[in-house]
Amino acid sequence: MTAARPARPAVFLDRDGVLNRVVMRDGKAASPRTIEELEIEPDAPAALATLKAAGYLLLVVTNQPDVRRGLMKAEALDALHARLAAALPIDDIAACLHDNADRCACRKPKPGLVLDLAARHGADLGRSWLIGDQDRDIACGKAAGCRTILLGRDYNSGTGAGADHVAATLSQSLLTILSTT
Repeated sequence: MTAARPARPAVFLDRDGVLNRVVMRDGKAASPRTIEELEIEPDAPAALATLKAAGYLLLVVTNQPDVRRGLMKAEALDALHARLAAALPIDDIAACLHDNADRCACRKPKPGLVLDLAARHGADLGRSWLIGDQDRDIACGKAAGCRTILLGRDYNSGTGAGADHVAATLSQSLLTILSTT
């Protein structure tokens, strides 16, 4: 008889504004649509390496409605995610390609992406974190049972979702995560 593998803690990471910089379009924060627009946050590689070394699964959860809206091809999104996965020590990426009108279970603030990745990778949601740059990320993490960190950004909607912690950078969020394990 084989013992069940114990569930591991995870850090669920929003993509845009957390792992890579947003692109400003018409004065609004937006997702990169091409490899040329993808600019990884300077502190992301070291921060994620530290979390990985501490035993966390690193799982990306991202809303990407530009595919559904016809503003980018699914192949372009796949290429962006391949580049991100090559540059950062992440375990998996899950993207919701739906728009708000689709009313799916995977579009943040709903927790579907987090719950699916947690089940797939054996993550213990009670010992896990979600880091995001928008209230919808925080609401998603809370709905999934994770502790949450909001990264303060000029464009974000504030702390309306009641993040457990607020940090200026991904690196600063490490202090919170690693001091509570």
